[in-house]
Amino acid sequence: MVLLDEKISEVKISKSKGFGGMNEDFVLSFKDKKSIDIFKKAITTAVKQPGKVDITEPNYDVMVEYKSDGEGLPTHGIHLWLGKENEKSTFMYITNDTIYLTSPQMTKELRELILSEE
Repeated sequence: MVLLDEKISEVKISKSKGFGGMNEDFVLSFKDKKSIDIFKKAITTAVKQPGKVDITEPNYDVMVEYKSDGEGLPTHGIHLWLGKENEKSTFMYITNDTIYLTSPQMTKELRELILSEE
């Protein structure tokens, strides 16, 4: 997946209410460099999967916000299906239906961040 080539200021997480929208009732917020780097790596290394998919509703919505000096930069809204231990996780941009899979190692790191904070 692709993110803007800009510095990320914050990653916000909410329980998803379903496809096509962002639940802005955020339950988690990450601003520290280590957490942001984990999300950035998980998202940018996720591999696009071919074809259309029939998938359950997402677990989480992820909002990626960027630092900007002038006018505000756009945000990225992403659905997340958090995999179980030793499984891949799935990302999907809110605006389309292509899915991207992470590695089991990235799932482990995401689980540690998200589940330890809930």
